[in-house]
Amino acid sequence: MTTPLSLTPGRGPDGTAFLKVVGEIDMSNTPTFAAALDDIPGRLVVDLTEVEYLDSAGLSVLFAHADRIELVTTDLLEPVVTVSGLSTVTTVRVPDSNA
Repeated sequence: MTTPLSLTPGRGPDGTAFLKVVGEIDMSNTPTFAAALDDIPGRLVVDLTEVEYLDSAGLSVLFAHADRIELVTTDLLEPVVTVSGLSTVTTVRVPDSNA
């Protein structure tokens, strides 16, 4: 069974491509997640602020695209991307939750 995952592409006010990800990223839906990243050429901001779970299969997809993505994540996921080493190969931002 595939874990529910919502992927919404778009462009920010400055024209930067983004992909809003909502739900859980695990081995059941990483092919869909990878295809969504592949479908958007060039630099890409991946918004993970509404991702509740990210496993090693999801991290593998992000590593495969690390040279062209920037991650926006939460306090919950930030340690995962740091410990995995992903934060050393791509930009990771955690929005100020007090804003």
